Amino acid sequence: MFTHRLVTFFSILVFSMVVQAEDFKVANIHISHPFAKATVPGQISGSAYLKLENKGKSADKLTKVESAIAKSVELHTMEMEGEVMKMREVKEISLNAGEKIEMHPGGGYHIMLVDLRQPLKAGEKFSLTLTFEKAGKLNVIVNVEEKVGTATLVNHQH
Repeated sequence: MFTHRLVTFFSILVFSMVVQAEDFKVANIHISHPFAKATVPGQISGSAYLKLENKGKSADKLTKVESAIAKSVELHTMEMEGEVMKMREVKEISLNAGEKIEMHPGGGYHIMLVDLRQPLKAGEKFSLTLTFEKAGKLNVIVNVEEKVGTATLVNHQH
């Protein structure tokens, strides 16, 4: 009985450490679940996603993202215009007081990793440095997840 309780305790402890490892904070900005999708051979760019939440009483902006894994990193948005998915670079992402923004594949905001220096392999991690106008800089660790399905960004326009 004692062994079972001990195993349960350590399982919960390890799980809570893993969950907490994906949460980051700078000033009133909370960042959670930073992830990227694994790339396929020959793919020279990739994208990263995360959740942003401004728990403060004033607006802030994500103005810059940097990473050693790519030659350049850009903030992008994707949206359907008619029957065409269009991707555009944006200079910043505004985050009003109390606002939550969830980046995810398939639309909305994402972080574009241009000219990857190495493939993104499932199970690996890399670092991003986020710069906010008011909150300052924060390093986050991005988990590379298995690519789901075979769809890739082939038919997008800048």
